[in-house]
Amino acid sequence: MSAVAKKTIELYYDVISPYSWIAFEVLCRYRSKWNIDLKLKPFFLGGIMQGSDNKPPGFVPNKATYMFKDIQRLRRYYQIPINIPSNPTESIFTKGALPAMRFVTLIDMTRPDLTELLSRELWMRVWSRDQDITSPQSLLEAGLKIGLSEIAAKDALQKIKDQEIKDRLKAHTQEALNHGAFGSPTIIAHVHGKANMFFGSDRFPLLAQEIGEKWEGPLNELATCKL
Repeated sequence: MSAVAKKTIELYYDVISPYSWIAFEVLCRYRSKWNIDLKLKPFFLGGIMQGSDNKPPGFVPNKATYMFKDIQRLRRYYQIPINIPSNPTESIFTKGALPAMRFVTLIDMTRPDLTELLSRELWMRVWSRDQDITSPQSLLEAGLKIGLSEIAAKDALQKIKDQEIKDRLKAHTQEALNHGAFGSPTIIAHVHGKANMFFGSDRFPLLAQEIGEKWEGPLNELATCKL
């Protein structure tokens, strides 16, 4: 009997989004449970918001208040070490993550085996350790943390503004918009030739149903980064 083909799951994400970190970790855990081919698709959330005419939840006071409480609940449930930055407005809106997402994009193009590690390290920096992810020194530290040599990391950072890197990041952003994205994370499940979009980090039971799998909860025993 031939093996059942894996279903492709694409995760479009930006490391400035804490909900994307949750979706990222959960899907990474479920790779060993579900018959899926997980493809990481770094994009630029600012471009998604502009292209979809959406407004960040932080711009709505009641949503922002709820979001910070919600993140604490999710931290406990998924055992992911998310901490609110000391100055979330500065981290999310003033600084953002464009240099970081260009760095992830470059690594995804040249060392795709390190895309997961770099993405997680950047989330850990901004959403766990309250560190910067925009300055060259910060990104250099992240590159060294995931195993790049100093020479390789510095060479990569010199190239993050190259046009091909910008074009790849824009292409992923436009792909997500074409699927109907309006925020991060955006998850696309390819089933029987059809692309099915799921938004957010709370649709995993529905995603499981769509791909014919079983949702078994957070699977904290499979966590890569823990509280």
